[in-house]
Amino acid sequence: MKNSIRLSLLVLLLIAACKEAKTTENTTTSVVRYESFGAEINEKDALDEKAMYGKYSNLKMGDTIQVKFASKINEVCSKKGCWMKLSLPDGSETMVTFKDYEFFMPLDSQDSEVIVNGKAFVSEISVADLRHFAEDAGKSKEEIAKITEPKVTFAFEADGVLMKK
Repeated sequence: MKNSIRLSLLVLLLIAACKEAKTTENTTTSVVRYESFGAEINEKDALDEKAMYGKYSNLKMGDTIQVKFASKINEVCSKKGCWMKLSLPDGSETMVTFKDYEFFMPLDSQDSEVIVNGKAFVSEISVADLRHFAEDAGKSKEEIAKITEPKVTFAFEADGVLMKK
């Protein structure tokens, strides 16, 4: 009789422990879904904006590094989606173009979170290119005419992009 009571208590304890374990199992994190553009990449080992800004700060004209980082789209080309500007700390941005002009971003992707993979470098953008980008961004003729000097900027050539859905 004592053995059957002990066995019953043991079974009840096991059942209670299993129910508690199931409750804990059901509290998993949600899976982030991405839309992919260009080469297939994944989100693993992507730097955040602050770490990327640190990398850019150590680059000189002519230096190039292969890197992957996550940021928010501040602006995207309003004509084709052929470039985008990603946010960096302190109000800085990086100008992203796409390798060999092979893919574009959706025109409505501004404010989306993205992960880009490719080459980061510091470049000087000519007056002609600055005016072209301003035109693509829908700037007025007056704003475009005010562009009279080249600009040193953080640049990025992406071969692949993941955009949070």
